[in-house]
Amino acid sequence: MTIAVPEIVTRFAPSPTGFLHIGGARTALYNWLLARRHGGKFLLRIEDTDKKRSTTEAIDAISAGLKWLGLDWDGDAVSQASRADRHREVAQTLLKAGNAYKCFASPEELKTLREEARTAGKPFRGDIWRNRQDEAPEDAPYSIRIKMPREGAETIADTVQGDVTVQNAELDDMILLRSDGNPTYMLAVVVDDHDMGVTHVVRGDDHLNNAFRQLQIYSAMGWDIPVYAHIPLIHGPDGKKLSKRHGALGVEAYEEMGFLPAAMRNYLLRLGWSHGDDEIITTEQATGWFNLENIGRGPSRFDFDKVDSLNAHYLKALSGSELLSFARIALENTLSRPLSELEECRLIKALPSLAERAKRLPDLHEGASLFCNTRPLSLSEKAANLLAGDNGPLMGDVATELEAIPVWKHEEIKAAIMSFATARDLKPGKVMQPVRAAVTGGKQSGDLADTLEILGQEETVARLRDQAAA
Repeated sequence: MTIAVPEIVTRFAPSPTGFLHIGGARTALYNWLLARRHGGKFLLRIEDTDKKRSTTEAIDAISAGLKWLGLDWDGDAVSQASRADRHREVAQTLLKAGNAYKCFASPEELKTLREEARTAGKPFRGDIWRNRQDEAPEDAPYSIRIKMPREGAETIADTVQGDVTVQNAELDDMILLRSDGNPTYMLAVVVDDHDMGVTHVVRGDDHLNNAFRQLQIYSAMGWDIPVYAHIPLIHGPDGKKLSKRHGALGVEAYEEMGFLPAAMRNYLLRLGWSHGDDEIITTEQATGWFNLENIGRGPSRFDFDKVDSLNAHYLKALSGSELLSFARIALENTLSRPLSELEECRLIKALPSLAERAKRLPDLHEGASLFCNTRPLSLSEKAANLLAGDNGPLMGDVATELEAIPVWKHEEIKAAIMSFATARDLKPGKVMQPVRAAVTGGKQSGDLADTLEILGQEETVARLRDQAAA
């Protein structure tokens, strides 16, 4: 008899109060990989219950960041705020079952009692009204608190952290429903995870303490408890909490800096997870290998040098057409016009060579721009010096020599330049250096003959004559 295996359902549930930062992106990646490996579902929930801090711009930034990383989610994104009625329903169910109670304490009273408990070195449980329900004042506003167990302990078998135990006496009777009728995050997250069928909760270990409180809601409602995996946070290279100075930027910032989605996925995957000694792990490999057991317990350190190294690897692996798809927008912005068909053909040939020396996409842009028709070229100071004096007019003679080549190929171009140098009793470098300056303007380029072959005979000759006439 075949036993049905429950479908794995994961979720990414960011608060829309800012950009999608690196830590959130890694959490989303791990959830996505776990679901995709097992043919399950990866869901997106926007936890927008804090209306004062949640913004449409932040929601858009989160969605854009996930899409750029290539992390597609199943179904529509769920708004937590839109489910408030369901959250209230569960709070009332717990209240009627005796698993929760009404709390009539004012904010001022709670603040005073909390400070008193802190001074006395005792935990504040918020249970002022736990055993005083018969004293409830009529028509007074109240919040609803869960009735936490006071005896024994709870243990979570966390897939990453191992068995973690907390004494129940340390847990407060947390608020489920505020006095204004709005549900708290602690209630909403449990109800939403249950209703969405989430089987695995993979999130930062700063939520580990929350899990013990949320566990009580699952138990009181008789719901299945998900598998927990609390992953360590990301630190900066100095071992301190990751901040903007370390690289805690929005995902869109890494896109603007010229990192490739595939490289970022690889880096974020290895930033806390391992598969032997493998460093280069494609997304296809990751979806076949990923598991929760190989996530480390210690915090990871963000390192821009490693991101650059991975990005350079992925740049080199791209074809000319793929590189052009990433470089096109920047080039067209520089030109203030679309690329021509001829320019596209040149770039497809030239970009793989330029990628050999690049770490990020902007490293390609300057070299790539020399294959666009932007005559007359603006010269760098070094290029201008190379073309000073007799070298300017000399370029006209080189142009005539190259214009006579019947087949515009690397070998013929190089032979013509060497022949010209020999005929003028010049060292090859005395010709090649000013020719490179004239056709590139001083921009970085590869082998000169290769560059000229890609640039084309007509454009090469025209650029040389521009400098001869300057």
